[in-house]
Amino acid sequence: MAPPLIQLKDIALTFGGTPLLSGVELTVFESERLCLIGRNGSGKSTLLRIAAGLAEPDSGSRFVQPGATVRYLPQEPDFDKFQTTLAYVEAGLGPGDDAYQARYLVEQLGLTGEENPAHLSGGESRRAALARVLAPSPDILLLDEPTNHLDLTTIEWLEGELGSRRCALVLISHDRRFLSNLSRSTAWLDRGHIRQIDRGFAKFEEWRDEVLAEEERDQHKLDRKIVAEEHWLRYGVSGRRKRNVKRLANLHELRRQRRDYRGTAGSATLAAAEADKSGKLVIEAKKIGKRYGERKIVDNFSIRIQRGDRIGIVGPNGVGKTTLINMLTGADAPDSGTIRLGANLEMATLDQHRESLDPKSTLAEALTGGRGDHVMVGGTPKHVVSYMKDFLFAQEQMRTPLEVLSGGERGRLMLARALAKPSNLLVLDEPTNDLDLETLDVLEDMLGDYEGTVILISHDRDFLDRVVTSVIVPEGDGRWIEYAGGYTDMLAQRGADLKREVSKSAPVPEAERPAKAAPTATPGKRRLTFNEKHALETLPKSIAKLQVEIAKQQQRLEDPNLYATDRAAFDKISLALTKAQEELQQAEDRWLELEMLREEIEGV
Repeated sequence: MAPPLIQLKDIALTFGGTPLLSGVELTVFESERLCLIGRNGSGKSTLLRIAAGLAEPDSGSRFVQPGATVRYLPQEPDFDKFQTTLAYVEAGLGPGDDAYQARYLVEQLGLTGEENPAHLSGGESRRAALARVLAPSPDILLLDEPTNHLDLTTIEWLEGELGSRRCALVLISHDRRFLSNLSRSTAWLDRGHIRQIDRGFAKFEEWRDEVLAEEERDQHKLDRKIVAEEHWLRYGVSGRRKRNVKRLANLHELRRQRRDYRGTAGSATLAAAEADKSGKLVIEAKKIGKRYGERKIVDNFSIRIQRGDRIGIVGPNGVGKTTLINMLTGADAPDSGTIRLGANLEMATLDQHRESLDPKSTLAEALTGGRGDHVMVGGTPKHVVSYMKDFLFAQEQMRTPLEVLSGGERGRLMLARALAKPSNLLVLDEPTNDLDLETLDVLEDMLGDYEGTVILISHDRDFLDRVVTSVIVPEGDGRWIEYAGGYTDMLAQRGADLKREVSKSAPVPEAERPAKAAPTATPGKRRLTFNEKHALETLPKSIAKLQVEIAKQQQRLEDPNLYATDRAAFDKISLALTKAQEELQQAEDRWLELEMLREEIEGV
């Protein structure tokens, strides 16, 4: 086997109390595609900085294969001393690197190269930083949240660019689709330790759940063993003194193991404070339009949003997504057309711009507005510490200045502020930014249980597929079209990926995957939706499972004594059998219907 490009051995690092990293091992081989997974605050970014040689651990060793080139993408690039974005990108080139590649990537990422780095938006700074690390074509790319602040067009371009390269990749990201498409192995950083498997992110969550379930069983066994030993200590018959001393020492060791066990971090408890129901009609827009100078932002757009709808708005940065939301919610008047808001609307808004937070204020002040120690949640006072814990903040962080919070912690804070207000309409602008996978799961569950209406902007394709019921997409020249279903359903209906819009006032080159653009479907041709494809793949397994269950129930009913000895059990099994047979019939009918549809579409 070839030697590794990078190898970290027995890495340990402690900030204050609990060790952040403890005996961590990480090995990256040539052309490897590895995703680094872990909760916010688990030490992923710190470990990546150690791998890049930018941070020193308390102990352990770092090996980099001689001659191998390493490039590291930080979450917050440093643009000091650079007059233009092109100068910043070219400064990352090494001896012998092609300067043309730097300019090519700058243009591919939608920049001119003449931008002043001091005035870049979050998305522009991320694109410049990506161009800087990609231009030298390094042997190893260490990417910390590469998709943060990027629009969907650029994310899909980046996937194609990274997928076509032969270099090794180590990725930190909370974008499930991005990780699933690129990774082939996974390193899970959990409670200071790391586990590495030769499976990509698509298989990670199933494996993680198995590991945690096994760990929980082991802890349960340990607890029972401690109880048994403590019972012996109190009531056992005395025996040889040496044996008793040894057994007592074993009990102390078991207690130490239990004391040192670091349980998994809890999940956030996200719940929106809901107001009374709104009217059935929430928003009606008729032929609304908006333009800035000669540029059309929205042109002749109409939509009816009803109670319970989940609307996703997607598109390149700067295309007008926020402008469209502001018009739909009444925050900004259209230049033409009409907007009608439904009755009894109570709106709560999550703004993506976290700069509105005073960095010098404390966490408690941001939640209470600087008034006392209570947060008004749905009109009811709740102690700030209790509310903080719902969003995974520790009590000690109550007086923490906001400027020292991580990106994930700021994201949870913004959610905490938005969800405290009673609402029946949630307007969320990039709610998934910096949230870890577990918190994303809880946010998705909360939105699924929310009885009101949701309008959101997101560049997270997996999140959109899981949450929204329809997607609004820009089609160029101010036209917006609503598609039923999630993001994948929208692509199936459009027959192509999103393209970067070329505006009249600010031309932006298209950022497409090189030679990998999806073929355009014939207009009007029927295609299987994402849900139909998923059903075709999963229904055979469901049918087999139901058949096994039916066989078991039938076998139990064949017992001639069951009816006489346990009538309640007989009735229960009979009812379960009938239900399973009905479900089997429905599943088989649905599979047959979809299979016939697939054959018709594909002309089999």
